[in-house]
Amino acid sequence: MAKIDSLVQAFLTQKRIAVVGVSDKRETGCNLAYENFKKSGYQVYAVNPHIATFRGDTCYPDLKSIPEKPDAVFILANPKVTDQIVQQCVELGVKHVWMHCMMGTKPGLAAGVTSVSQEAVKVCKANGIAVIPGTCPNQFLEPDLSHKIMRGIWRTLGFMSAS
Repeated sequence: MAKIDSLVQAFLTQKRIAVVGVSDKRETGCNLAYENFKKSGYQVYAVNPHIATFRGDTCYPDLKSIPEKPDAVFILANPKVTDQIVQQCVELGVKHVWMHCMMGTKPGLAAGVTSVSQEAVKVCKANGIAVIPGTCPNQFLEPDLSHKIMRGIWRTLGFMSAS
């Protein structure tokens, strides 16, 4: 099994997942991930400091505001936000982080449309946090056809490895 598969499997065995970057302004991959985690039976926490509720659920301004510590955190936000969220993960003792990137896990592939911060990846590794630096949970949680295709393409092209 490839390392990315092991990291994904470990992430998906967690029960409480914070989803950072949900939006009430437009449909996003983050919103879809929130819904997919929820449909798959996870306790899901929406995180966005600009909204109070998301699809009828409480939306928290940050990880520290969530009533119980999440086991894992998925981030689809600006890399500067990723840096802040990873610091909160360190402080809270969260041990699983997934940073979204549509183009797989190779640094620089989608520099303008990624949540991956290489500095945050280093912080995760230095603090014993299992980190998935790219790709998308929607490619693994009962994926629709387009996400299945993306996962296949990125794997074939070698863009689905984690170091």
